[in-house]
Amino acid sequence: MGMFGYMTDTETVEPTDTVEVESEGEDLESLLFHFLDDWLYKFSADLFFVPREVKVLYIDRMRFRIRSIGWGEEFLLSKHPQGTEVKAITYSAMQIHDKEKPEIFAIVDI
Repeated sequence: MGMFGYMTDTETVEPTDTVEVESEGEDLESLLFHFLDDWLYKFSADLFFVPREVKVLYIDRMRFRIRSIGWGEEFLLSKHPQGTEVKAITYSAMQIHDKEKPEIFAIVDI
């Protein structure tokens, strides 16, 4: 959701539609990369879909697969403020902390 927060004010998004995204990787870092990249594709190239909320439905840490769902709507300039365009996801400085409090750190190209 942090990535979408750069692109628009997600508070203006109404959860009128759902989109599911399935992503795969070769390890946890590539899974994170593909997860973010697949959601970025839904926004910028495929459906122009912007979620208000994204939830992970299933994650397989052994086969590096993830299934998620987003609630939102089509991005419209007449309704949603235009923020910073995210052009790509990067591996640069990517971090996954899966200890007491799971956290990720990812850099996006703008």
